[in-house]
Amino acid sequence: MDTSSHDQSSLFSQLGLAGNPAAVDAFVASHRLDQRIKLCEAPFWNKAQAQFLRESLEEDSDWAEAVDALASLLSPKARA
Repeated sequence: MDTSSHDQSSLFSQLGLAGNPAAVDAFVASHRLDQRIKLCEAPFWNKAQAQFLRESLEEDSDWAEAVDALASLLSPKARA
């Protein structure tokens, strides 16, 4: 049974990115998600990252909630 945390910090680490709060905040501040594309289709992901995000949502995995939260953070509405 997987008992690891599936928060934003852990998601960033899973994606191979720095997961500390300052790094997550910097990423969110410097990346925008166009409202016409899905998170996994954003140009700032590499192929493996995009695949992980896509599969997390398609399979409704333990990561799906964190992935949805990230999409919300990067959406234009979050910056309004």
